Amino acid sequence: MPGTSRPLRNILLIKTSSLGDVIHNLPVVSDLRQQFPDIRIDWVVEESFAAIPRLHPGVGEVIPVALRRWRKRLWSPATWKEIGAARRQLGASRYDAILDTQGLLKSALIARQAQGPRLGHNRDSAREPLASRCYDAAFFVPKTLHAVERNRRLAAAALGYSLSPELDYGIAPPRQGISGTSAVLLSATSRDDKLWPEMHWVNLGRALASRGLTALLPGGNARERERARRLATQIPGAQAVPAMGLADLAAMLAHARLVVGVDTGLSHLAVALNTPTVALYTATDPGLTGVLGQGWHRNLGGRAQVPSVQEVLNQLAPLLPPGN
Repeated sequence: MPGTSRPLRNILLIKTSSLGDVIHNLPVVSDLRQQFPDIRIDWVVEESFAAIPRLHPGVGEVIPVALRRWRKRLWSPATWKEIGAARRQLGASRYDAILDTQGLLKSALIARQAQGPRLGHNRDSAREPLASRCYDAAFFVPKTLHAVERNRRLAAAALGYSLSPELDYGIAPPRQGISGTSAVLLSATSRDDKLWPEMHWVNLGRALASRGLTALLPGGNARERERARRLATQIPGAQAVPAMGLADLAAMLAHARLVVGVDTGLSHLAVALNTPTVALYTATDPGLTGVLGQGWHRNLGGRAQVPSVQEVLNQLAPLLPPGN
């Protein structure tokens, strides 16, 4: 690490949210384990995403925080009791390095609660420049890079090693899973402008059904599950998937034949699990936050662009069994 010749024995990673951002940080763990095989890696993450770091065998302790929930109940004594417990847990161990790859003021303040040198983005690189003032050392990483590469380059610069060209998410889902004749359709996302038209999903699902694939449509909240049920009624053999946790969703994605999804964290999780994936973009730039991995994947669309059903089927053609 810059400024010290001590070997790295333990490190704390801070990447709390969102789901896609947490998944984008997984290759940092793989890089660190490759460079420092005996290192212990702990990770601070939002409680709702804690299952993701736990999928990586290179992660030691996962330290959950609940910033989103705490903000809604800031005046509750129970909230302050939980905050106090989290601060004590963060301060219980001394780390050789505390690396905040999020670059936000909230993540930088979490870093301040832990013991050890605090490292992160400099003011020209951080998503919130004020965060850089909380670190003991700060580093520049171009904002024009994909989010995965920004995380990897920050870790390499902060901890003094050269990056391997190989991108490795390093995660393994539970062994149980669904049949390989399923196509998971991820129709839900956090913003309405990221949605793909419902009739596009119906027509895609019908085309996949004609090739013998069963469409599975998960949804997180009640509104998303209602959309999934509405779509499933119009697609032969389709199933609206009941609400499930991230570990079970990971198993479903890992064992699917293919995944088609909008701009959502689960699309990134599918690619991290090496499941063939087509990601659909209608409101954001896939060059910066599109799916990225070693396995087969495609990004379609972009800002104010809506991919057609035929474009998706053209990309999926090499993966599909012959039609009836």
